[in-house]
Amino acid sequence: MSEVASGDVSEEPKPRRRQARGERRIAQLLQAAANVFCAYGYTATSTNAIAREASVSPGTLYQYFPNKEAIAIELGERLLSEMREAHGQAFTPANLTLPLPELLDVVVDPLIEFNCENPVFLALMHGSDVPGRIAEEHDALHTNLLNSVRDVIAYYAPALSPEERARIADMTFAIFKGGLDLILAAPEGAERDATIAELKTVLLRYLSPLVDGPATTPSPH
Repeated sequence: MSEVASGDVSEEPKPRRRQARGERRIAQLLQAAANVFCAYGYTATSTNAIAREASVSPGTLYQYFPNKEAIAIELGERLLSEMREAHGQAFTPANLTLPLPELLDVVVDPLIEFNCENPVFLALMHGSDVPGRIAEEHDALHTNLLNSVRDVIAYYAPALSPEERARIADMTFAIFKGGLDLILAAPEGAERDATIAELKTVLLRYLSPLVDGPATTPSPH
Protein backbone atom coordinates (compact mmCIF):
# COMPACT_ATOMS: atom_id res chain seq x y z
CA MET A 1 0.00 0.00 0.00
CA SER A 2 2.78 2.39 0.88
CA GLU A 3 4.52 1.67 -2.43
CA VAL A 4 1.35 2.51 -4.36
CA ALA A 5 0.89 5.70 -2.40
CA SER A 6 4.51 6.64 -2.96
CA GLY A 7 4.14 6.00 -6.69
CA ASP A 8 1.05 8.19 -6.85
CA VAL A 9 2.86 11.07 -5.17
CA SER A 10 5.86 10.85 -7.48
CA GLU A 11 3.76 10.66 -10.65
CA GLU A 12 1.31 13.49 -9.96
CA PRO A 13 3.63 16.50 -10.59
CA LYS A 14 4.67 15.31 -14.05
CA PRO A 15 1.68 16.74 -15.95
CA ARG A 16 2.23 20.09 -14.25
CA ARG A 17 5.90 20.03 -15.20
CA ARG A 18 5.01 19.19 -18.79
CA GLN A 19 2.46 22.00 -18.82
CA ALA A 20 5.02 24.48 -17.48
CA ARG A 21 7.54 23.42 -20.12
CA GLY A 22 4.88 23.82 -22.78
CA GLU A 23 4.03 27.32 -21.62
CA ARG A 24 7.70 28.28 -21.66
CA ARG A 25 8.07 26.91 -25.18
CA ILE A 26 5.00 28.82 -26.35
CA ALA A 27 6.36 32.02 -24.81
CA GLN A 28 9.69 31.37 -26.54
CA LEU A 29 7.99 30.90 -29.92
CA LEU A 30 5.80 33.99 -29.49
CA GLN A 31 8.82 36.13 -28.61
CA ALA A 32 10.66 34.79 -31.64
CA ALA A 33 7.63 35.55 -33.81
CA ALA A 34 7.49 39.09 -32.39
CA ASN A 35 11.14 39.62 -33.29
CA VAL A 36 10.71 38.36 -36.84
CA PHE A 37 7.44 40.22 -37.42
CA CYS A 38 9.18 43.42 -36.30
CA ALA A 39 12.13 42.83 -38.62
CA TYR A 40 10.31 41.67 -41.75
CA GLY A 41 6.58 42.28 -41.26
CA TYR A 42 3.84 39.68 -41.04
CA THR A 43 3.57 39.02 -44.78
CA ALA A 44 7.25 38.25 -45.35
CA THR A 45 7.62 36.09 -42.23
CA SER A 46 7.65 32.30 -42.50
CA THR A 47 7.28 29.62 -39.85
CA ASN A 48 10.82 28.47 -40.69
CA ALA A 49 12.12 31.96 -39.88
CA ILE A 50 10.28 31.92 -36.56
CA ALA A 51 11.68 28.48 -35.74
CA ARG A 52 15.22 29.67 -36.55
CA GLU A 53 14.78 32.73 -34.35
CA ALA A 54 13.56 30.49 -31.52
CA SER A 55 16.45 28.04 -32.08
CA VAL A 56 14.07 25.12 -32.52
CA SER A 57 13.22 22.83 -35.42
CA PRO A 58 10.15 23.50 -37.58
CA GLY A 59 8.78 20.20 -36.25
CA THR A 60 8.95 21.52 -32.69
CA LEU A 61 7.12 24.69 -33.73
CA TYR A 62 4.35 22.64 -35.37
CA GLN A 63 3.78 20.79 -32.11
CA TYR A 64 2.39 24.04 -30.73
CA PHE A 65 1.12 25.99 -33.73
CA PRO A 66 -0.21 24.62 -37.04
CA ASN A 67 0.81 27.66 -39.09
CA LYS A 68 1.91 31.29 -39.06
CA GLU A 69 -1.66 32.56 -38.77
CA ALA A 70 -2.19 30.65 -35.51
CA ILE A 71 1.00 32.18 -34.10
CA ALA A 72 -0.12 35.67 -35.12
CA ILE A 73 -3.57 35.16 -33.59
CA GLU A 74 -2.15 33.98 -30.26
CA LEU A 75 0.41 36.80 -30.18
CA GLY A 76 -2.15 39.38 -31.30
CA GLU A 77 -4.71 38.36 -28.70
CA ARG A 78 -2.14 38.58 -25.91
CA LEU A 79 -1.04 42.02 -27.12
CA LEU A 80 -4.61 43.26 -27.48
CA SER A 81 -5.39 42.10 -23.96
CA GLU A 82 -2.40 44.07 -22.63
CA MET A 83 -3.41 47.09 -24.72
CA ARG A 84 -6.94 46.97 -23.28
CA GLU A 85 -5.40 46.94 -19.81
CA ALA A 86 -3.31 50.02 -20.67
CA HIS A 87 -6.45 51.64 -22.07
CA GLY A 88 -8.28 50.90 -18.84
CA GLN A 89 -5.51 52.45 -16.75
CA ALA A 90 -5.51 55.59 -18.88
CA PHE A 91 -9.20 56.42 -19.20
CA THR A 92 -10.72 56.32 -15.72
CA PRO A 93 -13.39 58.58 -14.21
CA ALA A 94 -10.88 59.78 -11.62
CA ASN A 95 -8.46 60.90 -14.34
CA LEU A 96 -11.14 63.12 -15.86
CA THR A 97 -10.97 65.35 -12.80
CA LEU A 98 -7.29 66.18 -13.41
CA PRO A 99 -6.04 69.39 -15.04
CA LEU A 100 -5.34 68.88 -18.73
CA PRO A 101 -1.51 68.62 -18.46
CA GLU A 102 -1.79 65.95 -15.76
CA LEU A 103 -4.50 64.16 -17.72
CA LEU A 104 -2.16 63.96 -20.71
CA ASP A 105 0.49 62.38 -18.47
CA VAL A 106 -1.79 59.64 -17.13
CA VAL A 107 -3.41 58.93 -20.51
CA VAL A 108 -0.43 59.15 -22.84
CA ASP A 109 2.22 57.47 -20.66
CA PRO A 110 0.59 53.98 -20.38
CA LEU A 111 -0.12 53.90 -24.12
CA ILE A 112 3.43 54.96 -25.02
CA GLU A 113 4.93 52.52 -22.52
CA PHE A 114 2.95 49.64 -24.00
CA ASN A 115 4.03 50.44 -27.57
CA CYS A 116 7.69 50.94 -26.59
CA GLU A 117 7.71 47.59 -24.79
CA ASN A 118 5.83 45.85 -27.64
CA PRO A 119 7.00 47.31 -30.98
CA VAL A 120 5.54 44.25 -32.71
CA PHE A 121 2.05 45.56 -31.92
CA LEU A 122 2.10 48.14 -34.72
CA ALA A 123 4.04 45.85 -37.06
CA LEU A 124 1.46 43.09 -36.64
CA MET A 125 -1.72 45.14 -36.50
CA HIS A 126 -0.85 47.16 -39.59
CA GLY A 127 0.16 44.20 -41.73
CA SER A 128 -1.59 44.04 -45.09
CA ASP A 129 -2.77 40.44 -44.60
CA VAL A 130 -2.98 40.19 -40.82
CA PRO A 131 -5.53 37.50 -39.85
CA GLY A 132 -9.06 38.86 -40.00
CA ARG A 133 -9.85 37.91 -36.42
CA ILE A 134 -7.00 40.06 -35.14
CA ALA A 135 -7.85 42.92 -37.51
CA GLU A 136 -11.44 42.93 -36.24
CA GLU A 137 -10.38 42.98 -32.58
CA HIS A 138 -7.88 45.75 -33.32
CA ASP A 139 -10.56 47.81 -35.10
CA ALA A 140 -12.87 47.37 -32.09
CA LEU A 141 -10.10 48.52 -29.74
CA HIS A 142 -9.38 51.52 -31.98
CA THR A 143 -13.06 52.46 -31.88
CA ASN A 144 -13.10 52.20 -28.08
CA LEU A 145 -10.02 54.41 -27.83
CA LEU A 146 -11.61 57.04 -30.06
CA ASN A 147 -14.81 56.92 -28.01
CA SER A 148 -12.76 57.42 -24.84
CA VAL A 149 -11.05 60.46 -26.36
CA ARG A 150 -14.46 61.85 -27.35
CA ASP A 151 -15.67 61.35 -23.76
CA VAL A 152 -12.67 63.29 -22.46
CA ILE A 153 -13.33 66.14 -24.88
CA ALA A 154 -17.02 66.15 -23.94
CA TYR A 155 -16.08 66.44 -20.27
CA TYR A 156 -13.71 69.37 -20.84
CA ALA A 157 -15.84 71.09 -23.48
CA PRO A 158 -19.49 70.07 -23.02
CA ALA A 159 -20.75 72.84 -25.31
CA LEU A 160 -19.24 71.22 -28.39
CA SER A 161 -21.53 69.37 -30.76
CA PRO A 162 -21.09 65.60 -31.28
CA GLU A 163 -19.69 66.35 -34.74
CA GLU A 164 -17.09 68.74 -33.30
CA ARG A 165 -16.11 66.25 -30.60
CA ALA A 166 -15.68 63.51 -33.20
CA ARG A 167 -13.55 65.73 -35.43
CA ILE A 168 -11.31 66.86 -32.56
CA ALA A 169 -10.99 63.29 -31.28
CA ASP A 170 -9.94 62.08 -34.74
CA MET A 171 -7.33 64.84 -34.99
CA THR A 172 -6.06 64.17 -31.46
CA PHE A 173 -5.66 60.49 -32.20
CA ALA A 174 -3.90 61.23 -35.50
CA ILE A 175 -1.46 63.55 -33.70
CA PHE A 176 -0.80 60.85 -31.12
CA LYS A 177 -0.15 58.17 -33.75
CA GLY A 178 2.22 60.45 -35.68
CA GLY A 179 4.10 61.32 -32.50
CA LEU A 180 4.21 57.66 -31.49
CA ASP A 181 6.05 56.79 -34.72
CA LEU A 182 8.71 59.39 -33.87
CA ILE A 183 8.95 58.15 -30.28
CA LEU A 184 9.49 54.54 -31.36
CA ALA A 185 12.17 55.67 -33.83
CA ALA A 186 14.02 57.73 -31.20
CA PRO A 187 16.89 56.14 -29.23
CA GLU A 188 15.98 55.15 -25.69
CA GLY A 189 16.99 57.64 -23.03
CA ALA A 190 17.12 61.41 -23.23
CA GLU A 191 16.17 61.60 -26.91
CA ARG A 192 13.07 59.45 -26.48
CA ASP A 193 12.07 61.33 -23.31
CA ALA A 194 12.39 64.65 -25.18
CA THR A 195 10.24 63.31 -28.03
CA ILE A 196 7.56 62.18 -25.56
CA ALA A 197 7.55 65.63 -23.96
CA GLU A 198 7.27 67.23 -27.40
CA LEU A 199 4.24 65.10 -28.27
CA LYS A 200 2.54 66.08 -25.03
CA THR A 201 3.29 69.74 -25.73
CA VAL A 202 1.69 69.48 -29.18
CA LEU A 203 -1.39 67.78 -27.73
CA LEU A 204 -1.62 70.33 -24.94
CA ARG A 205 -1.42 73.30 -27.29
CA TYR A 206 -4.01 71.76 -29.56
CA LEU A 207 -6.47 70.89 -26.78
CA SER A 208 -5.90 73.75 -24.32
CA PRO A 209 -8.21 76.20 -26.14
CA LEU A 210 -11.04 73.86 -25.14
CA VAL A 211 -10.27 74.37 -21.46
CA ASP A 212 -10.41 77.55 -19.40
CA GLY A 213 -7.15 78.60 -17.80
CA PRO A 214 -3.51 78.88 -18.93
CA ALA A 215 -1.67 75.93 -20.46
CA THR A 216 1.50 74.65 -18.89
CA THR A 217 4.18 72.40 -20.34
CA PRO A 218 3.69 68.71 -19.40
CA SER A 219 6.44 66.48 -18.07
CA PRO A 220 8.03 63.74 -20.22
CA HIS A 221 6.91 61.02 -17.81
